[in-house]
Amino acid sequence: MQENIPLKDYTTMKLGGPARYMVTANTKDELVNLVQQAGDMPILVLGEGSNIIVGDKGFNGLVILNRIKGFEIYDQDPAATKIKIGSGEQWDSVVQRAVENGLSGIECLSSIPGYTGAAPVQNIGAYGQEIADTLIELEAFDLKTKQFVTFSNGDCDFTYRKSTFNSGSNKGRYIITSVSLQLQKTIMQPPFYGSLQTYLNKHQITDFNPFNLRSAVVAIRSNRLPDPQLIPNSGSFFKNPVIENWQADRFKNEYPDVKIFPMGDNLSKIAAGWLIDNCDIKGLEMDGFKVYENNALVITNQGNGTYPGLVKIKEHIVNAVRDKFRIVLEQEPEEIGI
Repeated sequence: MQENIPLKDYTTMKLGGPARYMVTANTKDELVNLVQQAGDMPILVLGEGSNIIVGDKGFNGLVILNRIKGFEIYDQDPAATKIKIGSGEQWDSVVQRAVENGLSGIECLSSIPGYTGAAPVQNIGAYGQEIADTLIELEAFDLKTKQFVTFSNGDCDFTYRKSTFNSGSNKGRYIITSVSLQLQKTIMQPPFYGSLQTYLNKHQITDFNPFNLRSAVVAIRSNRLPDPQLIPNSGSFFKNPVIENWQADRFKNEYPDVKIFPMGDNLSKIAAGWLIDNCDIKGLEMDGFKVYENNALVITNQGNGTYPGLVKIKEHIVNAVRDKFRIVLEQEPEEIGI
């Protein structure tokens, strides 16, 4: 158990005041014991710290670093395979191991930072795949009842970048300890997500096995998203706004080059990056932060940024998009200790 540990050292944006206490949980039993010891103290569970913004006040409670490991392949049949993953496994290494086993279903989720336990919380997605597409069930520790519970896919209430774990009264109630996925032994078929299809066409890739698709996604993301180990950032800082189809039609008429993606149920996603690009603020620098020049969805910490500076550049972007397009962008990373 450590005291007064700077959380900026445990988040990819390199922001955050001290944690009152910090400790690592390597097993489920250790996790339960730590929760019991915490009593009524607030608890924050951290994986890689890639989708979280911590304020300068830090966290006046117990921070548990989740390092619960595990990667088990079971229930194999000719068409599909199930895998069970510890929530403390680094997500991209899970994708890599799945691909090495010839399994399809999460290869387009390559290079997404973070640990496996965070994947269902925000229903991570990229290039046409979401964790909701393959998740069978997950196990979690209920901080309210102090019991382990199992959630089926339907129990998770998945929507775009949302689940029961980051919404409403359940937010912060559960600590996910394992995730079970069903992956396929057949390969994906085109057409693929727009930018992925463009890459495949450009490089004349016609074998769409999981390894080739993962390699393509890694190449695309390495160009568009800075390595947080080199340039502090929290990935995509804004969610793609969800609009009704009549609004999408209006946008297409007014801006023919707008990037819009149908979602079903009379809804569409409009690319937040396109909105920011068209406000001419890519590359903007302000108070130690910068709108990344290769991807306007990303805000980078130039090395000396503080939380008030992040708020200032975020509000500048939100206001610019709202004033021009009458759409309010929503922040993706969760905020703690604000």
